[in-house]
Amino acid sequence: MATSCGPELAFGRNIAKLARLNFISGQLLLRHRYFLAALAGFGLATAFPKFNFAGAAWVAPALILACAYRTQERTALRIGFVAGLTFYLTTLYWLLHIPVTGFPIFGWLAMSAFLALYPAAWVWLLAGRLGEGGWLRRSAWGLAGAAAWVALEMIRARFLSGFPWNNIGTSQWGMLPLIQIAAVTGVYGVSFIVVWFSLAMFSGVVAMFRHPTSRYVWMSEIILPLLALLMIFVAGMARLRNRPTETETLRVTFVQPDIPQTMIWDAGENTNRFRQLIELTSESLTNATDLLLWPEAALPEFNAANYASITNLIQTHRVEMIFGADDATEKANPTPGDRYDSYNAAFHFRPDGALGGIYHKRHLVMFGEYIPLVRALPFVKWFTPITGGFTPGDRATNFTLERRAPPRHETNNLPERPETVLGAPARIKIAPLICFEDTFPHLVREYVDDNTDFLVNLTNNGWFGESASQWQHAASAALRAVENGVPLLRCCNNGVTCWIDARGQVREIFRNPTGSEYGPGFVTWNIPILARGESHTRTFYHQHGDWFGWICVATTGLLMLLRIARRKTGTIKE
Repeated sequence: MATSCGPELAFGRNIAKLARLNFISGQLLLRHRYFLAALAGFGLATAFPKFNFAGAAWVAPALILACAYRTQERTALRIGFVAGLTFYLTTLYWLLHIPVTGFPIFGWLAMSAFLALYPAAWVWLLAGRLGEGGWLRRSAWGLAGAAAWVALEMIRARFLSGFPWNNIGTSQWGMLPLIQIAAVTGVYGVSFIVVWFSLAMFSGVVAMFRHPTSRYVWMSEIILPLLALLMIFVAGMARLRNRPTETETLRVTFVQPDIPQTMIWDAGENTNRFRQLIELTSESLTNATDLLLWPEAALPEFNAANYASITNLIQTHRVEMIFGADDATEKANPTPGDRYDSYNAAFHFRPDGALGGIYHKRHLVMFGEYIPLVRALPFVKWFTPITGGFTPGDRATNFTLERRAPPRHETNNLPERPETVLGAPARIKIAPLICFEDTFPHLVREYVDDNTDFLVNLTNNGWFGESASQWQHAASAALRAVENGVPLLRCCNNGVTCWIDARGQVREIFRNPTGSEYGPGFVTWNIPILARGESHTRTFYHQHGDWFGWICVATTGLLMLLRIARRKTGTIKE
């Protein structure tokens, strides 16, 4: 008798322990919801550079919602705001590095508080009887929650000029098989699967507490997202194996000048800056190269003397060159005090010193490159680190290179280029981007056409020192390469100078002799390009855009209408 009752007694004790744990965890949530929400927000921040704990992104959404379990709407909204505020204060800490008295902390707090409204809205939308009901209802809730997260990322990328920085899908930039889904759905597909899986785990935990005698009740909750994840990984592995043949290369030299932002603003240092830049570049061109890149803001001023030095450098080394500098054009209707439009521009010069093209940056940085509402609210300019402003460009531009180069020794183990194809010039089409333009999925898509060979981003993150900003920026760039199926070259002022292949893999990173990605220097890499006669295969995302994201927006809109209807009927308490 004692033998037969032993297992039942032990099982009963385990159930009692689980019940006590349930009670204790519930009390902790009730007493410390906001503190735990802040911890969950910080946990989500660790999924991004420089922490790079990608697995935290799969857990954090569930933890944030757990803090709002069975709360009223207003409480859920506040909990979501606390989690979001902690997340953005942590991931955007690099705003404090801007070398302007007073502005950094104001901008850091204001931007973080504004962006925290998005996770607050997400928690508010899902709050109530979280993860409960029948299996179909719980599964639908998880799918709807993932769609709502994506919808808010879509809105954040567009509202008030947009700020698509650190989408949750970007945290998975090192998981190459997973992020290949971005070639179909954009980064929003990665965000969706991460949040969906997290909500399924939340439902599984809730089911375990509600049915402690059912040991495997949690398995039915995660089966759907687990199958979807498995399919994504299988398809991603197949895409990684199906790489284009790399039989030809373009030899590209990247110059990283590492100019402090305070020196960029000091006109008295312009001559010294330019001299150092020319010396560093001349040293980098001791080996023949096809294309020379300078980053954004490398050139202090584009005057006649600097123009002569640059074109002399180009003609001497017979090299194509792309660099960032300011440009100005006369207004259509100029006035004595306002004659010119100024642009943040990228210039392309051919080996003979002729101008090949100019690209004017289209998406400017609010409060960094222009001041919104400055005419209606002149006092706003006192809260910004700039005194003037740029005019946005009105079109995407491509630069076309022609290469007539003899075979050279390859340094990255790529095959020697066949001599038989060197008789005719190879036309190489480059789509230039400036600064954080490469964080906008829908914008970058407009720059790539059927003949684009690769994207080039010229950027200056010297505003933010040696912070996580550079790595967070590079993570976004990796997703843009996958979405459009083209390599992306990044030439940066102080890091992270690198190139990313069409599958989102960071192939090579500039490092100085001490092993750091920061500091002045240069590097030359052989960038694979399609062999002559081969055609580009554009991704589904490039052809159809944010179809997946817009479906999520429409789904979330319906959820909002249902929630409003429920409030009117009194089924939701304020």
